[in-house]
Amino acid sequence: MIPRYQRILFWTLVAAILLMIAFLLRGCEQAHKRLGAPSADTPIAAPTAASTEDITLYLANDTDASITPTTESLSLPQEPSIRARALLDHLLATYALPASAHPLQAGPAVADVFIFTDPNPAPGDQPGQLAVINLRGSFVDNHPSGIQVEALTVNSIIGTLHAALPQITTIRFLVDGQPHDSLAGHADLLHTYPATDTAAKPMPPTEP
Repeated sequence: MIPRYQRILFWTLVAAILLMIAFLLRGCEQAHKRLGAPSADTPIAAPTAASTEDITLYLANDTDASITPTTESLSLPQEPSIRARALLDHLLATYALPASAHPLQAGPAVADVFIFTDPNPAPGDQPGQLAVINLRGSFVDNHPSGIQVEALTVNSIIGTLHAALPQITTIRFLVDGQPHDSLAGHADLLHTYPATDTAAKPMPPTEP
């Protein structure tokens, strides 16, 4: 004969199992209703795109050795160092497009841009800002060699940065965080360049 306490335990377990089954069925029914219910009256707002602004890119053309200011609408951060890096990344990525008039190899080009108070302002001028552009070694290693093509790249960078951040008065270059003699054998990267309108006042590089 089965002891009384075992019968009680057995029927308790059966009741618990039935209760769990009922609970699961109820949950499945509610989930099915939610899936089949019409959408809410108030739709979820679509994510809004970041605001854009008109930015002037100084685009190089190898055919006539020109630098032409061209306006594009871009979304850029406001912090100056990050803004400068994002801008130059976009500029140099433009040159990797198939229809580029100044073709460069695709890939990351700018590691960082550092902005400081210019330690050597021109006599009589208020101190401006010095931008130090840290280029990636892979960009420099793959850049075409030649006086003209290298000068166009440097002048394109300088003109674009000057137009977007006029508080920058001088520009220097590093490669992988270190001073580097030239871009690809010609354009001097040890020189401190004035930030100016390079379309109106082109600056040929100094031979190292």
